Amino acid sequence: MKKATLTLDRSYRVGKIDRRIYGSFIEHIGRAVYGGIYDPGHPLADDQGFRKDVIALTKELMVPIVRYPGGNFVSGYNWEDGIGPKELRPKRTELAWFAIENNQVGVDEFCEWARRANTEVMMAVNLGTRGADAARNLVEYCNFPSGTYWSDLRIQNGYRDPHNVKLWNLGNEMDGPWQIGHKTAEEYGRAACETAKVMRWVDPSIELVACGSSNSGMPTCYDWEATVLDHTYDFVDYISMHQYYGNRDNDTPNFLANTVDMDHFIKNIESVCDYVKAKKRSKKTMYISFDEWNVWYHADEANAKAEKWQEGPSFNEDIYNFEDALLAGGMLITLIRNADRVKVACQAQLVNVIAPVMTENGGRIWKQTIYYPYLHASVYGRGTALEMLVDCPKYDTKDYTDVPVLDAVAVENEDGEHVTVFVMNKSPEAVETECDLRDYPGCRLEEMLEMTCPDLKAVNTADCERVAPHPSSAARIEDGRLSVKLEGYSWNVIRVRR
Repeated sequence: MKKATLTLDRSYRVGKIDRRIYGSFIEHIGRAVYGGIYDPGHPLADDQGFRKDVIALTKELMVPIVRYPGGNFVSGYNWEDGIGPKELRPKRTELAWFAIENNQVGVDEFCEWARRANTEVMMAVNLGTRGADAARNLVEYCNFPSGTYWSDLRIQNGYRDPHNVKLWNLGNEMDGPWQIGHKTAEEYGRAACETAKVMRWVDPSIELVACGSSNSGMPTCYDWEATVLDHTYDFVDYISMHQYYGNRDNDTPNFLANTVDMDHFIKNIESVCDYVKAKKRSKKTMYISFDEWNVWYHADEANAKAEKWQEGPSFNEDIYNFEDALLAGGMLITLIRNADRVKVACQAQLVNVIAPVMTENGGRIWKQTIYYPYLHASVYGRGTALEMLVDCPKYDTKDYTDVPVLDAVAVENEDGEHVTVFVMNKSPEAVETECDLRDYPGCRLEEMLEMTCPDLKAVNTADCERVAPHPSSAARIEDGRLSVKLEGYSWNVIRVRR
């Protein structure tokens, strides 16, 4: 049996974990909005047409912030189409996903949904077909108290109190040729800089995210960030990162090793940020908003057959299996390990579209396999990330070498009473693991949650939940040492009380 050692010292802290690292995303795509958060004909719809069962799971996940309304969608979106009397709102051709947008949910409705779901809004502005003028008007509409055209129009539309949206995306994936209004780094950098200035003039309290590369494989990656930040460094707080992984070759060891790429990507973006900081002789540190991440590949074939120009069509509805949940857990561990620089992150998306939550229109709701690592990290992963030394066997794959079989991180929780260890075992074999906890004298084991499954391709459905966590008795603490048998291909949460 394989053996591993985990070592942590409470003095070696990565940094405070921003709760927004456990954010999510709702875009006007597929059934994320219509049939997802909004289904006015559903038996559980509230007075605004929002599904109360979706709100309940959003609360269970303790989602701190939700990015909206896109995504590729935002680059062709006129936000004014989604305010005012619903019967007067226009239907539009939606060119990002080739659907019909009926605009029954817009800025006001989404901000109201967020309030009911105990979450906050991360709003994106259109820098594809529009620019600084529409963006500053949207800030005024959302955040200005009263006495101006746009703030008074919000009040007229039924929302006397400002929405107080504090975090804003300056466009989406503007480096991508697929993007409506795609720009070069120079073009985008100038547009983002001028847009940021006027948005902040309307509300100096907001935070802003500039678009980084759409993924680590973009040919312009890193050059893009250097150029964009050269223009925007003094005006924004974050640079965005996006990354998705798939297992199209059915190569599980390589698929689970993608956390190596994710960590490498983050470190490289940090380096570019620090290069621009040095170049500008700035005292300001640029942080990262990893505002799209997930597994995404299962729906490729179905998407190719999707009929265009439908309202709320089924699209990008990945049905996640057990190995997807393992990688999702590893990606969460990677975000926590980089909590000193990654301050915002959004698992894309929340419901139906590459999502942890699935619904039937007018019907049932269920939790996908990836729901559980997200739940555990969000609930138990708040506090201070601790540097953890992992000594374990390694393996090679077609894309990576020296891949540790364990991904692990520890969190000293906000209550000051708990330390939580998250561990994902990428190996098919069990690993006997010891963790030195002598820095926490007198600690005792409170609980261990384990998620395993004999079938890596097992999925959850509305009728059957095959993949779910369960309590485990595999861990024990003696003389300040935690001993645990980590089952092959497993996600593990170990809670220790000080």
